[in-house]
Amino acid sequence: MIARITDSRKRPRRTTKQVIAGVLIMRLTRLGSLNALEKTKEASFWKSECRTILPSADSIARIMTCVDPATLRAGLHQMYTRLKRNKAIVSSWQGLIPLIVDGHESHATYRQCCSSCLERKVHTEQGEKTQYYHRHITAFLAADDLYFLLDAEPQQRGEEEVACAIRLLERLFKTYPRAFDLVMGDALYTDPRFYHCVTQHGKEVLTVLKDDRRILIQDARALSALQQPQLFSLGKKQYRCWDVSGLTSWPQFENGSVRVVTSEEVRTVRRQLTKQEEEIQSTWMWVTTLSPNQARTQTVVQLGHQRWAIENQGFNETVQHWHADHVYRHESSAMENFWRV
Repeated sequence: MIARITDSRKRPRRTTKQVIAGVLIMRLTRLGSLNALEKTKEASFWKSECRTILPSADSIARIMTCVDPATLRAGLHQMYTRLKRNKAIVSSWQGLIPLIVDGHESHATYRQCCSSCLERKVHTEQGEKTQYYHRHITAFLAADDLYFLLDAEPQQRGEEEVACAIRLLERLFKTYPRAFDLVMGDALYTDPRFYHCVTQHGKEVLTVLKDDRRILIQDARALSALQQPQLFSLGKKQYRCWDVSGLTSWPQFENGSVRVVTSEEVRTVRRQLTKQEEEIQSTWMWVTTLSPNQARTQTVVQLGHQRWAIENQGFNETVQHWHADHVYRHESSAMENFWRV
């Protein structure tokens, strides 16, 4: 798989395989930096186990800028195909496999800037400063016990997150046409452009619904008042849910009606300091194109909360344990390639 990854150099002194092997070992051993990896250069491990010579830290950073991202995506696709063939990707949500889409800001700085940096004004104690940052939209496949990063797309200057996510999805629909059944996102993705893009490719959508869709929320609440709530328990949580289908109160979405599920949840926690039990209440609303036949109310609630997997098992785990947000080279293509490895 590593041998198939290529770069754009004309006369390379170090092979792409040597570079990718070094980056992969750095990830797996959680060294956290290319300088820490370079200190292991004289170890017998590289010749005896990897059968390669480790390039210097500067060479790795420079070559990763030249690596063809299409070959890295092909490697991820090969891994997915093998997992799918070995039946490692299964779902307990009525057989539905969700793809979670969300934006992630990899780093921010006031000092370094490249041609692809996004900019924003930040008010500090020293006055207003220009902050430079990089942000990418990540697509994350969620199954029962397996979470898999399918692809990521850097957000460009002057571009909205939803537009960047649509560009990423258009590529995924071609590469992974049968990998997932629905696309999920937070309230930002409750956008008619996003819904049109997904439904036109025969997939379903599920996103968080908040107050910026007032007419849809008002109609859902009014119709929910005429229903008896569905009561059920999942783990330590108690749920009261209302499920309203066939809503046409979102005129910008012309591809059909939508469904709104409201969930009032109560969980009991024991405070560590006082040892007293306390009930915590929360209310969630989701809008989806899934029909009741495709996903019952309990399934929609479970899928809605599963969206947090991209934060917990995705961004938080890769950043805290695998140093994914470390800037190995401040260049857009290098940062994109390091993130995929």
